[in-house]
Amino acid sequence: MLIATFNINGTNARLPRLLEWLADAKPDIACLQEIKMMTENFPVEALKEAGYHCLVHGQKGFNGVAILSREPATEIQRGLPGDDSDEQSRYLEADVMGVRVASLYLPNGNPQPGPKFDYKLAWMQRLQAHAAGLVGRAQPVVLAGDYNVIPNDDDIWDARRMADDALMQPGSRAAYRALLWQGWTDAVRSLHPKGGIWSFWDYQAGAWPQDHGFRIDHLLLSPLAADRLVDAGVMKDVRGQEKASDHAPAWVQLR
Repeated sequence: MLIATFNINGTNARLPRLLEWLADAKPDIACLQEIKMMTENFPVEALKEAGYHCLVHGQKGFNGVAILSREPATEIQRGLPGDDSDEQSRYLEADVMGVRVASLYLPNGNPQPGPKFDYKLAWMQRLQAHAAGLVGRAQPVVLAGDYNVIPNDDDIWDARRMADDALMQPGSRAAYRALLWQGWTDAVRSLHPKGGIWSFWDYQAGAWPQDHGFRIDHLLLSPLAADRLVDAGVMKDVRGQEKASDHAPAWVQLR
């Protein structure tokens, strides 16, 4: 089973690239972030023709997550629990093909310090609380998405360049580590322990041609999912296409 996570940075702008990627990579499950449109506007018919069922949690112009799957999925949770006042569309959870999957898009948190960084840390605390109830489930669980956290200095081409960024702050990294300590496995990291694997390259300053990237798209596996781990990585070539997202899909293969 191939499960991928892909921040597409706008459905309207990337739909041709998304359809090409689905046809080429053929993931069984694809978790999307930053779809940047209302739920009712998502191109369900085009994706149905491509062979995918859709669950969508959209938002006008910002954020938004979706789960695409070869087989129909059963929605379990729309929106991250813990704050009824949070109206941002950043979390969607479903049962599909015997696996519990979540597509999540964590807040960026910049500029920091400030209210946006406070919201990021509060969101991560809510994620920890919810994930604690998922990690021990009697089915494989995969938390896939854009975490907006660079976990280690070797997950970025030059750690000094972003030392003040919200993605690298001690609080952000500590919150990510707290998830791992619950028993989750960072799939890509577990198979590439020396780092040097990027999933994001900025549009600015020649980041892509110079390979000045970093890793913020992660797939966290529960123990039952980790037991089935075959391979994991990043589909880097997707980033080099015309009018590509600034992210490349990260993926995991499970038995």
